[in-house]
Amino acid sequence: MAQAMRPQPEISLLASDGKPHPLQDALLAVTVVLGAVAFVTGFFPNLHLLSSWTGLIGIITGLYGQFISVTTRERFALIIGLGAASLGFYLGMAHGGLFGGLMG
Repeated sequence: MAQAMRPQPEISLLASDGKPHPLQDALLAVTVVLGAVAFVTGFFPNLHLLSSWTGLIGIITGLYGQFISVTTRERFALIIGLGAASLGFYLGMAHGGLFGGLMG
């Protein structure tokens, strides 16, 4: 019964293995924030530059975060952020694109 008395690791929201992952957590936060901004601004046609650029950067950071992620919780939240960023990116592209109106 000695194994029943071993100390439990502290519960973390993102690291289910009990180890810190600062780079993965930072990429997760950036992806979710950029995805939220791209998603919200994607519904306003005049903000197509903001939505398309934040969506594109959110997609890139989310894909790199998926590449180096360690835990399932990180991957789950990154997929949510990636979905929001890609939807905002596509809406921004439909409303005018990355350079719409700036380059002739």
